[in-house]
Amino acid sequence: MRRLSAVLALVPLVLVSACSGDAAEEDGAPPDDLATDLAAGLELTAAAVGTDKEEDVASGAGLADVAFVGQDVSEVAEEYVEVVAGMNGIAPTVEGEVSGDAITLTWSWPVVEGEEPWTYETTAEVGEDGDSWAVVWDRTVVEPSLKKNDTLEATTVPARRGEIRGAGGKVLVTERPVFRYGIDRVQVSGAKAAASARELAALVGIDVAPYVAAVKAAGDRAFVEAITYREDEVPPAVRRTALDIEGALAMADEIALAPTREFAAPILGRVGPVTAEMIEEDPDAYEIGDIVGISGLQQRYDEQLRGSDGRVVEAANPNRARGRELFRVQATDGETLALTLDERLQTAAESLLADVGPASAIVALRPSDGSILAAANGPGTEGLNHATYGQFAPGSTFKIVSSLALLRSGLEPGSTLPCTATTNVDGKQFKNYDDYPSSALGDVPFSTAVAQSCNTAFISQRGELGKGDLAGAAAALGLGIDHDLGFPAYFGQVPPPASETEAAADLIGQGKILASPMVMATVIASVQEGAVVVPRLVEQVDVEAPDVEALTRTEADQLRGMLRQVVTEGSGSALADVPGAPVIAKTGTAEFERDGRIETHAWMVAAQGDLAVAVFVELGESGSQTAGPILEEFLRAAG
Repeated sequence: MRRLSAVLALVPLVLVSACSGDAAEEDGAPPDDLATDLAAGLELTAAAVGTDKEEDVASGAGLADVAFVGQDVSEVAEEYVEVVAGMNGIAPTVEGEVSGDAITLTWSWPVVEGEEPWTYETTAEVGEDGDSWAVVWDRTVVEPSLKKNDTLEATTVPARRGEIRGAGGKVLVTERPVFRYGIDRVQVSGAKAAASARELAALVGIDVAPYVAAVKAAGDRAFVEAITYREDEVPPAVRRTALDIEGALAMADEIALAPTREFAAPILGRVGPVTAEMIEEDPDAYEIGDIVGISGLQQRYDEQLRGSDGRVVEAANPNRARGRELFRVQATDGETLALTLDERLQTAAESLLADVGPASAIVALRPSDGSILAAANGPGTEGLNHATYGQFAPGSTFKIVSSLALLRSGLEPGSTLPCTATTNVDGKQFKNYDDYPSSALGDVPFSTAVAQSCNTAFISQRGELGKGDLAGAAAALGLGIDHDLGFPAYFGQVPPPASETEAAADLIGQGKILASPMVMATVIASVQEGAVVVPRLVEQVDVEAPDVEALTRTEADQLRGMLRQVVTEGSGSALADVPGAPVIAKTGTAEFERDGRIETHAWMVAAQGDLAVAVFVELGESGSQTAGPILEEFLRAAG
């Protein structure tokens, strides 16, 4: 047998030599060229199906160099296109060889990229058509078991998306039932399709113009999704009237979803149809119709969670209800992504923020290992992740860092500091917060300055700190050193001050000091643990502790003592009766300018046992008045 490879390029096929009756008599077998031309023509025609070349090959252009017994080449091409059109763009490699008085064709279909192809052989009988060799056409030339009217159909077998699990292996995100509402272009076309799209968009409350444009641009067999609802969240009006719209369709499906729409949404992200931008950026990974992670952890870990789809190839026939399976590549389900989030604490945090109007966040973590147990964002963030990636002035919560820097400079908790009503630094006047107790003014112990959060006392000690001392203290408590934690995380900044005024502001968490709620929870967690804590959320991501000047046991004890005093006699006294282990805490209020007005961030951080918490409200009265009650309720709920 003589094997010849098919020609892959989409180029005109040229008959290399004539096949005459005289040649048949001399050789007694079909010529090699006939096998070559047949294989190449079949391959070229299949590759053109669904492209702008389909019309040409369906008329016989791809098989122009092959004669067929009793049939015009256009008739054969048309039938062949009908047989393979259901392969949805999967193009075979075809090799032909002369075997006795017939042609053996070896077919190889890459049904799923990267998997073993579907490979088999068929036989094409050969006869004479006048003075030339010709092929006897039959659907078995394409696949040996095909009967009359059979066609090949490839159907994707979707992989089940990997779950996202939280603390204790609790399932947080899994495939849950939904209804996808949209317009089915099979049922409606033209101007009527646009009118139906307009009516459906108005009913479900999405932007009308973009949806109408999408329906107009879709193919005649497309389903154009308008909106997806959880199974138990379809609005009554939509459930009652949507299907009265001509061409409207509600498809039952399953999509990877969290327990509720709000649950850790800015962090977990969401799953949906692949975007045009994603396809353009990585065409090998995505194609139209794919359901993928499009934001948050769902997008970052999409390859792991997504798995790989399988496909089944069937012999379909309009006279049979079900296809006959010919080949299958099993789907490979996605892998689980394990997180440290605690469903109960995350739900409690989100419940506490549900009615907070301004942007807000709560982060809770475990000091012993850094596990983030809750990272909640209130509705005022409008979908942004302030909890782990917000960048705000931390106000007096940063005095935990300043206190460590001052302890390292030689101060003791009992050292006397001047707490004046105001202080002036290079023409800039600093004062204490508005309701600062007058009884705590004057010469006070360092511990009292911490407990009452005296700004002027801290600013008076700026000359005791050398270059880098404040940044070094911040690093020892986990602030200001970046890590890749496998999710968006902001660790704050402590840049060198550009002036005396800025150095003064830095000591009270203003100036150019920035932090996220996550890193402020880390700061008080490091005090509670007595060592630098590195937050962790994604179990498979390991991060080593930074090489910093570690907290000493004495420093940790002194800081815990002063922060306990915040609760027993200072600005955090509302936490004094929280049940359980003793609470340490620090309040914070940070001024910032917006639209020409001075506004204030409200902060509070606390630790109790093996739990550290930060609460942030973008606009509030003060840390103790605005953030304090939220933090207290969270600690009680967590107990």
